[in-house]
Amino acid sequence: MSAISGVRLGTGRGGISGASIYEGRDDVLVMEFAPGSTVAGIFTQNGFRAPPVSLAERRLAAGSVRAFLVNAGNANAATGDEGLRRAEASCRMLADRLGVEEASVLPFSTGVIGEQLHLEAMRVGIFRACEDLSDLSWGDAARAILTTDTRPKLAVREVEIGADKVHIRGIAKGSGMIAPKMATMLAFVATDARIDQGLLDERLPKLGDLSFNRVTVDGDTSTNDACMLVATGASGVEIGADAKVFWKALEGLMKGLARAVVEDAEGGHKVVRIVVQGGLDRTECARVARCVAESPLVRTAIFAEDPNWGRICMAIGNAGLDQFDPASVDVFFNKVQVMVGGMANPALDEEEARLVMQKKKYDMRVRLGRGGASSEMFTSDLSHEYVTINAEYRT
Repeated sequence: MSAISGVRLGTGRGGISGASIYEGRDDVLVMEFAPGSTVAGIFTQNGFRAPPVSLAERRLAAGSVRAFLVNAGNANAATGDEGLRRAEASCRMLADRLGVEEASVLPFSTGVIGEQLHLEAMRVGIFRACEDLSDLSWGDAARAILTTDTRPKLAVREVEIGADKVHIRGIAKGSGMIAPKMATMLAFVATDARIDQGLLDERLPKLGDLSFNRVTVDGDTSTNDACMLVATGASGVEIGADAKVFWKALEGLMKGLARAVVEDAEGGHKVVRIVVQGGLDRTECARVARCVAESPLVRTAIFAEDPNWGRICMAIGNAGLDQFDPASVDVFFNKVQVMVGGMANPALDEEEARLVMQKKKYDMRVRLGRGGASSEMFTSDLSHEYVTINAEYRT
């Protein structure tokens, strides 16, 4: 990936986790930003949020940001006051190495919950990462933040604004404990455009809602979710609220990263887009989509390639819509209609529906018949491998 002027990245191996999935991998990422960069963030709504999340959010609100410190292998969650102290100590190590204010360093952690962060391992990882700082290390950065992911997740956009060009780069990690209520597991997006802080703060939650909030793997929102957006301003190109081509490109990049998370779902074989149409408003459509996308019974049917549309009925009914009329509901697998007016389609060829479900990617479309609103969500199948991966995660 080409550079984003004003951003330097470095990775290093500290040996933070002894689990076999981290063997031989870098597990610390440092991202350094030019002075004057504007930074926005959205964070997990999980009530058991990790100390690094609280610290990062507090420091973001307080003032200028010069660096992110990210580690894999240990979530530093459910670690109490000591976990906060260790997050602060790690940031202090990086601040000293970079020669910046400690309060300008934001921490992010991912990995096993409930274990204290090993400070000596962090020190080693930080030292090595700072020795390796480069504006071209986006691929290494994407790999250093992985946990059970099978591959890095990166995205690139270039946008022409008049005679000028601005660049956007993004990385993300996540394949399990995925049901964001803000953003995603961890995502870091940067651009060399100049964007006012207030506009950045306003737009990021909306972009998160359109992208990372529309994916689920297992219905579990992580203790450590964060999505960060950095604008260095190094290109000199000012982006305003009316710069539609830029905001559309940024939305597409974030949607691509979110989709990549579902495509790499733990034990996943399929990606299914749940499309809900005909709702009274987008909120109720999103509620129905989430109920279908997160239903274990629906997801096991996806894995089994079984057109058991009755499970979709159950999931729709669990959304709790006011004055809901089952007789107005139609359901399709791609273009194959499996339900008409809340009952079995009498003309359904079940083998035709099964052929759709054998595809790696397809749509499940629900028509509620209540209005003109719509929403969508991406999910994966629930397989034997998902259970195995999570049963063996710490060993």
